[in-house]
Amino acid sequence: MNNIEKVKKLREATGAGFKDCNLAIKESNGDLDKAIEILRVKGISKASKKMSRDAKEGVVATSGDQKKTSVIELNCETDFVAKNNDFVSFAKELSELNNEKNSDLEILNKSKMANGQTVEESLVALIAKMGEKITIGRVKTFNNSGAKNFKYLHTVVKDNLSKLAVIVSIETQDSSKSIESFGKQLAMHVAASNPLALDLNSIDKNILKKEEELIAEELKNSGKTVEIAKKISLGKLNKFKEENALLSQAWVMEPKKKVQDIIKDLSITDLKIKDFYRLKIGE
Repeated sequence: MNNIEKVKKLREATGAGFKDCNLAIKESNGDLDKAIEILRVKGISKASKKMSRDAKEGVVATSGDQKKTSVIELNCETDFVAKNNDFVSFAKELSELNNEKNSDLEILNKSKMANGQTVEESLVALIAKMGEKITIGRVKTFNNSGAKNFKYLHTVVKDNLSKLAVIVSIETQDSSKSIESFGKQLAMHVAASNPLALDLNSIDKNILKKEEELIAEELKNSGKTVEIAKKISLGKLNKFKEENALLSQAWVMEPKKKVQDIIKDLSITDLKIKDFYRLKIGE
């Protein structure tokens, strides 16, 4: 096999460019295995330089079924790379592995992929090939006993890859079409309304404190008495809670009703929203 043939084979094996493959073949004195190792080491070097850049594009990959569902975020720098076939293939396989490993990133990174390399090694190779910073972002797995998971994907890139994904977990023994319909609509509602928590009491205290500070700043020069300002502040804070807690939000499909009203209308006594998760690229 001459050097040109070896370069061609090396390109097929690694996906690296002609110039890099040619140099690696020369450096390894024609040894393909050594050439692959040289490219891998160079890939790590190139990848580390790219990691200081911003990666706010990418995809959210969803996998699993109604009993166990997972999402994982794979970030890159440009939407062009997010639609690249190699990036898409990596994201899909990564998604299945993530569901299998219950969104444990430490285990996931050490897991072997179909190419025989670990996720970490494969990611480095992908960065070297794409020429962009690529990172694994947020992950989440829903695996609640006795609950059904429903998902909604918005701005689908391909198949199970999207720009925004929502999972809602509903606990009930009911398996009617009403539950299936409600689960899908609830996931769509979460995508559109972006609630901060399930109910009024579950909103992060730090978020509420920040909101109180913003309201206080807004009322500081209003000329209102302290007592009136306190009442206005309390009213604004309560409104903020209602608008950001899922159960008290206006139902997107019927804004005159709240989510909790829709649940009541279903008349399913054991129905309970167990959890939800909304993941959008760039947020």
